[in-house]
Formats: sequence, structure tokens, C-alpha cells
Amino acid sequence: MRFVFHLTASLALLCAAACRAAEIAAAPPAPPATVFQARLADFSAESHAREVELLFAAFEKSRGGPLVPSAKGKVGLKIYTDSGPGLATPVPLALAVIRALERRGWAREDIFLVGLSQRQLRLSGYLGSHSLGPSPFEGHKIYVLESGRYFDPVWFYDNPLPSRFDPIHVPRQAAAFGENHTGGLRDEDRKSFLATPLFVDTDFWINLPAYSDHPMLGVNGALANATLWNASNTSRFFNSLANASAAVAEMAAIPELRRTMLFTLASLERYQFIGGPQFNSYYTISEPILWLSNDPVILDALMLRRINAHRGLNRFKPVSGDIRALEFAAALGVGSRDTDAATLRDVDSLPPPQP
Repeated sequence: MRFVFHLTASLALLCAAACRAAEIAAAPPAPPATVFQARLADFSAESHAREVELLFAAFEKSRGGPLVPSAKGKVGLKIYTDSGPGLATPVPLALAVIRALERRGWAREDIFLVGLSQRQLRLSGYLGSHSLGPSPFEGHKIYVLESGRYFDPVWFYDNPLPSRFDPIHVPRQAAAFGENHTGGLRDEDRKSFLATPLFVDTDFWINLPAYSDHPMLGVNGALANATLWNASNTSRFFNSLANASAAVAEMAAIPELRRTMLFTLASLERYQFIGGPQFNSYYTISEPILWLSNDPVILDALMLRRINAHRGLNRFKPVSGDIRALEFAAALGVGSRDTDAATLRDVDSLPPPQP
């Protein structure tokens, strides 16, 4: 069954924040979230492999059974490279996830990766080149969304905001779908097409974001990687805080995306607390920590706390309270933003998995 997601009338109005919060609060609140945490001895491939396996085992135990291939027999990994190699999903993390999946029965050729920009994928080590050497992901398909080839015209998020493109976003997507850059709102201009390989062709997909602050989203992380960086024609939402927050929340609530996203696995190897999403090494922090949760909202909420803490230490203002993407996503039932109620479980202190 194919799905077309239309913006609801209440959110289309983009009314005052207080009114809108009341309008979208009908969804039942998500239960308190669980986050599995692993601590890396270092950032090597070996350390990633060990800790990712522990995270997988803890998640499997929590869901009551092992991960095994099912009818479709494929798994997608949504990686993030759009800020460049300084602020991307670490290659050792992606490789460790692939190895964990292979141990559970998925063939190498049935695990694919999805990214936005071919240039940034190449610079970040996911695509090989003569100058950078061969890709460590040989044998895996890598779908580049800017090509426009991986969107299905009948799967889209419908929003009345017109197309708005800037030079750093995917102009070839617009050409592929006949979108109008200069004016005149056509039917196609209000559509953001979804990356269908992740939820149509797979048993499930795994979200592998990188973290930074963002002037319109507050946090550029799990929710953004699963939504705005996973569809066409999305830069149009960045004309206001309300537009960006509403788009992220509503796209994250699309049932097909939510049902097929198994979990988010986030690395804190390098995250940025101000100036994002453009990479600036001066404002980055590194922690040898991996987080895994099936709740993307709680991971973004936890990272927002860290981002604001480092902003405070460096005498910067916290992320604006007018940015309400997490609030809207929680109100739509995508997840919980209650960090105080969340359970953080250190997998290194859990019993080892049974052979």
C-alpha cells in the first residue's frame, strides 16, 4: 500500500505557537524512553565493532527476540554527510553496524546506504575515488538522493509552502520532478518526495545521524536525518522557525517511516554546539559514547541538553525557546522529550549476550 501524507489543516495555518501546541496535543504521549549507551575504548574499528554488538544484543533483549531477515531481506542505513567529513556519520560506526547485521543473516549485497550529496559522501569516505582510494563499502549499494532517482511520485509529504532552493541543496532533485525555482506555485511545488528505498524495499532501516546545532531546528540530528535530509524539496521549510519545526515533526510522524525505522544509533565522537550545520572544528566536542534508542526525540532532547551546556560554558546563548521541533514531535506521538524520565542503560555493565 502506498501512502501520501497531507499536511493537516491545523498545522497548515501555522498559527501562534501556543494555539498550535493546543491543536496538535491530541496524540497520546509516548512512554518514557530507554537509551542504550556504550563507551568506546577508542575510535578504532575494533572498538566500534565490540560496542555496536553489545548495543544490538541489548536492543534485541529489550524487544524479546533476535533480529533476523524477513520477507524483503534488505536493510537500509540512513547516514549523514551533509556537513562534510568533519561532521559526518563515522565510517567505523557504519561498518560496525553492517558487520552486526551480517552476523544476523543479512547478505552484504542486501545492506544499502542512503545519503544526500554525492560530493559529501565521497569526501566523507563513503564513496571511493582515485585521490581518496577505494570505498570501504564495496559490495553495498549507496543511494544518492540528490540524483532524484530514488523518489516515487506517489509517495510524498504535502505542504502548501512553495519551493525554495539555495545553492547548497539538491537542484537536480528539482529538475527531476519539474519543480519551479522562480515562482508560480504548481501542484508539484508543494510536495516533498520521500526516499522510498528505506521504507518500501526493506525489512527495516537504521538511522545513523551526526549532531550539530541548527538555526531553524535547534538540533540537527536524529529527527532531521530521518526527515528533511531524507526527502526532496525541503529547503523551502527554512524560512521560519515554525515552518521547520512543523515539517520535521509531521514528516517524522508518517506511519511508514516510523514503522520501518528500527532505531537510531548516534555517535558522540564529534558534535558541534554552535555555528551548525556548517562544520567548525573550533566549536566541536568529542566523547567516546554511542547511543541507541528507538525514540529519536529523546536522543535529540539529550543532545540539546549537551549543546546548551557547552554553549553556556563558552558564554553563548542557549538554543532559542521558539524552536519547537521536539515539542511538536512529542505532541504527535513520535517520541518523548522528557530527559528526566528517560532510562539510560550502560551496555558495558549488562550481562554479556549468550552465544
